[in-house]
Amino acid sequence: MNAVKSQILHCFAQWQRIISVLLLLFCLLFTTTQPASAGIKDDRFDGNIFVVYAGNGSLVPPRATLKKALSEHKPVFLAFYVDDSSDCKQYALIISQVQAFYGSPVEIIPMNVDTIPPKTKYEPTEPGYYYSGGVPQVVLFNQDGKVVLNKKGQVPFEEIDDKFREVLDLVPRSESVELKRRSFNEFNSELTQ
Repeated sequence: MNAVKSQILHCFAQWQRIISVLLLLFCLLFTTTQPASAGIKDDRFDGNIFVVYAGNGSLVPPRATLKKALSEHKPVFLAFYVDDSSDCKQYALIISQVQAFYGSPVEIIPMNVDTIPPKTKYEPTEPGYYYSGGVPQVVLFNQDGKVVLNKKGQVPFEEIDDKFREVLDLVPRSESVELKRRSFNEFNSELTQ
């Protein structure tokens, strides 16, 4: 009786393995998965553009609101964007570059236009007041809250940099030394000498 029971259990285990292998083959052959389709040149949503395309998650959420930044008399860089626009995806690198150079003295506020509440009238301390209907759009305020730059499209970093130099009373780019980042090894070699 034990021999028969042992044979039945052995046959059952073999059939179980065969069914498992067939099920696995069926899954591999007849079910297809979509590859990840993130692309900087398409208008599909891939996630937050600053995290995905600029490698800079520190921009979102912004540190302050427009109202708070203007009340503190800080220069403000307001950047309107949407996450599913190829133009905005490409421009995320420029906004990240602006933060790299001016993140300390200036309040940088990326504003996803999908989060602007629809209203018939906005106050001058609300981002919707300055949004003109296209993305990307940048608005730069001086310390007095006056708009010194308001442009749609991919505004070059140099144009933004020139305005910041005026607002912050910095030397014009033509008279300043170009800043260059050092490689990691240069830092190490200086430390060992």
